[in-house]
Amino acid sequence: MRFILILLLYSSYSFAQQSLPPIGFWREHLPYGSTIDVTASAKNIYTATPFNIYSVDVTTKEIERYSTINGLSETGVSTIKFDALTNRLYIGYTNSNIDILDAKKINNIPGLKRQTIAGDKSIYHFFPVNSICYVSTGIGVLVLNSDKLEIKDSWLIGENGGYVKTNMFTKDNFYFYAATDEGLKRAAVSNQNPADFRSWENVSGTNGLTNSPAKGVVHADGKIFVLQNDSLFLSNNTQWNYIYSNGLPVTKINESDNKIIISQGSPTFPGQVVILNSDGSVSQIIKHPTLTPFPQQAVIVNKEVWVADAYNALSRWSGNTGESYRLNSPHDIASGKMLAKNNSVYISAGSVNDAWNYMYNGSGIFKYNENNWNTYNRFYFSKLDSLLDFVSLAIDPRDESVWSGSYGGGLLHIKNNNQFDIYKQNSPIGPAIGDPSSYRISGLAFDQQQNLWIANYGAEKYLHALKSNGSWQSFTGPFSLFENAVADILIDDLDQKWIIAPKGGGLLVFNHGSSIENAGDDKWKQYKAGAGNGNLPSNNVLSIAKDKNGFLWIGTTDGIAVIQCLQQVFTLGCEAIIPVAQQGNVSNYLFKGEEIRSIAIDGADRKWIATKNGVWLINAEGNKVIEHFTEENSPLFSNDVKQLTINGSNGEVFIATSKGIISFRGTATEARETEKYLVIYPNPVIPGFTGTIGIKGVPENSIVKITELNGRLVYQTRSLGSQATWNGRDYKGNLIASGVYLVFITDEQKQEKLAGKIVFIAK
Repeated sequence: MRFILILLLYSSYSFAQQSLPPIGFWREHLPYGSTIDVTASAKNIYTATPFNIYSVDVTTKEIERYSTINGLSETGVSTIKFDALTNRLYIGYTNSNIDILDAKKINNIPGLKRQTIAGDKSIYHFFPVNSICYVSTGIGVLVLNSDKLEIKDSWLIGENGGYVKTNMFTKDNFYFYAATDEGLKRAAVSNQNPADFRSWENVSGTNGLTNSPAKGVVHADGKIFVLQNDSLFLSNNTQWNYIYSNGLPVTKINESDNKIIISQGSPTFPGQVVILNSDGSVSQIIKHPTLTPFPQQAVIVNKEVWVADAYNALSRWSGNTGESYRLNSPHDIASGKMLAKNNSVYISAGSVNDAWNYMYNGSGIFKYNENNWNTYNRFYFSKLDSLLDFVSLAIDPRDESVWSGSYGGGLLHIKNNNQFDIYKQNSPIGPAIGDPSSYRISGLAFDQQQNLWIANYGAEKYLHALKSNGSWQSFTGPFSLFENAVADILIDDLDQKWIIAPKGGGLLVFNHGSSIENAGDDKWKQYKAGAGNGNLPSNNVLSIAKDKNGFLWIGTTDGIAVIQCLQQVFTLGCEAIIPVAQQGNVSNYLFKGEEIRSIAIDGADRKWIATKNGVWLINAEGNKVIEHFTEENSPLFSNDVKQLTINGSNGEVFIATSKGIISFRGTATEARETEKYLVIYPNPVIPGFTGTIGIKGVPENSIVKITELNGRLVYQTRSLGSQATWNGRDYKGNLIASGVYLVFITDEQKQEKLAGKIVFIAK
């Protein structure tokens, strides 16, 4: 038996992230390190991740991404299949939705998604035959007409007509074959009523097949092959003959180029791809510890093998050489703390469960800078192997190094040379009461003296200060907190420490008085719900942010409160106020009934709000809703939004949802000096441009005038933070003519000066 073992040579390509979008547009930041399926046209290799898909041009190697931003209906892909006869790409989603991508557009078929069915509606496989596509689902087989974009029929072929998980489907000239959890089933192609379960016979347990589920079935070189118990069987019309197994678990089988491709591996086994000829002989084995640790699917295109792998994205194999195709991306989705500083965005992956009951997420910490993602976790750095569930972040003002808290593994300092310090047993940081091996760091913040304040969830002393000189001080407030639960920390303009106390503890504020070391003048206060207790909307506080006035915005499970009287916290009984907002003809307490997971402040002092019902933008005062982004009216991946942060230098709002990270280019940026930083973009404005023109770097809250060369006013606006925007129309709403236009800025001192020019090419 002759075969080729590919093991030795490989190279790697890493493709950059997308460029910064125009104002008002979105871009995705989804993980691309794991892929689950691959299919091919003559021109492109299409690869599915658990979130979306991307393609690689087989000639140019150009990458194209597909997501909700450019037309996909969902985030969360389960399988894909390209049909060469119709030039259509079928896309199945985990929520049972279906898209069909052709040369013109993406069409959606939501019929199965909309049906109320108690069973498993997941889509596992597509088998297209001209305009008809047989869809394997958790309830049976759907017959889809891709010309009419409709579900033509449903074949419920389980025992007694019930639901049965159908893993794969194929046909030859005589029979339809369905690999189901009840075994391999077949029905005659000539049968007039295949929707009748009695038309199907279960051939498992007969003629050489075992009485067990069928994991896959394919038609290759005129023959039918079925996978049972990680063994492959071949039909010779009257008998099923065992032809291959090697003792390793099989992830999936596939037919490609008249060969059988077997993808093998597990989270604990090194993976491989075995390619069989139609007689069962081994043609090729692809095995590499880095490129194919856990293959999910493979296809053959022009004698080259493309492998989708759960740990290594996509690889191409030609001869004995493999190439890795990885898109630069965050390692995972995220639910932990997000921060932005000096044009960099920092994200902690959080945990599988974000309700302060963590379940071992090893994805770590992500940093985004200049369109490039870097990841810090145990997979890339062995020293971090014991640190999971990173939930808190702080950026060191001295050198912009990163500090992060693990919920169980202690405090991590990522130095700028990628060296690490870990603090737990070797520091005052204490274990959780009742769990001596768990060192839970749930909140971090630097004060004005560059001391790092640390929330130590569950410890006897739950607040620490790592002073700028390297010494420590520890504190415990005079309150009875459930599990000594403390979380995020915010430090106000008076250097007071505001600490979220989860699980009904409200909000704590701590003032260390004249010095950190002197405990004699320490002051503590607890804010809870109700007048006289702090007047929060709820005792369950989820988020906190400081606006440009120094006011604190407190997010709870029942809306928002604002604390404005920070200087009187310990003297005059300062209480929170609950803003009232106008929505349509109705006024109500701001976000009454909403969970406020995260609050971010943009350059115009507007508030971006993360909830389980999408993302909201409200004005600076909190009495008007400006935007409400949801899955239904925007590319937002999920209404279940976990965290927010804003890159103030360009106004980009980063949004972590339960289905991945996405960003939106907002209109407001942080203020800077005009002379050094003024940028007008796009400039020149090309014909056909319908977006928003940005004038960035103007003084905060300044008046911006756009005039013709003779001084005639064309348009006037006021900046949001340090950015003004213009839609290219005059004050009457008409598109302006081609020409050169002047930009004048009036600052807070009422001084007007020429700031720049815009070249407008109308046609």
